[in-house]
Amino acid sequence: MDNRWMRISVYLCQVMAKFQVSILGCGSATPTARHQPSCQVVDFRDKLFMVDCGEGAQLQFRRLGLKFSRLNHIFISHLHGDHLFGLPGLLSTMALHEVSGSVTIHVFRDGARLLKEWMDYFNRNSPFEIIYDVIEEGERRIVYEDSGLTVETFPLYHRTPCTGYIFREKPKLRHLKGDMIKFYSVPVAQLQAIKEGADFVTSDGRVVPNAHLTSPADPSVSYAYCSDTLFDKRVAEAVHGVDTIYHEATYDDSLADKARERGHSTSRQAAQIAEMAGAKRLIIGHFSKRYNSEEILLEQAKEVFPEVILANEGLRVDLI
Repeated sequence: MDNRWMRISVYLCQVMAKFQVSILGCGSATPTARHQPSCQVVDFRDKLFMVDCGEGAQLQFRRLGLKFSRLNHIFISHLHGDHLFGLPGLLSTMALHEVSGSVTIHVFRDGARLLKEWMDYFNRNSPFEIIYDVIEEGERRIVYEDSGLTVETFPLYHRTPCTGYIFREKPKLRHLKGDMIKFYSVPVAQLQAIKEGADFVTSDGRVVPNAHLTSPADPSVSYAYCSDTLFDKRVAEAVHGVDTIYHEATYDDSLADKARERGHSTSRQAAQIAEMAGAKRLIIGHFSKRYNSEEILLEQAKEVFPEVILANEGLRVDLI
């Protein structure tokens, strides 16, 4: 193979894009010896997106070897302390590390006001700009978008305004057939258009259909974060068709009444949401501190929906 086609072959080799969630905290209410409060990081093609930021988030961030310089968006589900008490410290540490550019915090209006007051007092000379994207109660909208990903909000049903987030990978490009690309001597400059679905016109005017040059794209992947919420079929409707769902599972069946009173769900109810939504996989978390083992939560969830993963600090789940 000559150098030209070797270069094209390298170009054609597609490395599976990273789409991964790391659990930094999966406990509820307060830190314990077993679990930290809620915090996750979604890694999409080496861009980091933090979802909630409970106490200890920055320590867990370091332990997992994540880089502050790649974190530019933080999504807060609601204004209870176990979901955001770690945020001022994290932002202060990022300032000390001289993170540049901007960090956007997606949060309810009162949260933006409080955080701004805190950061203006303790972190006046931050090297990066803090942008507050204010979320309204019950709002459904795309709050982030780039060439490969969107993040959208949807309402959850807790004791205070609460929002969930759906991370959706945009449609992927088709796969090039290397042998056909070589057979028709397709110029490198046209490969991107062909991956996007264009036909190829040869030098003598023949049209080569795209299907001769490519194979179908891999399916796009999606992930939903369902923080504190009552069991409600509207949640299942909002996340319908999502591949992987994270859903709070604070209590077991025996405490269903307490879950309802406090605006939470049982693990069985989390599994029912996943089943109703047609998900492929469920991650459960936000465990009450009363449990020394979450096996009962896992067992009850699996009685409804078999593909269940127990969240745990340090757990990494490949979404692709």
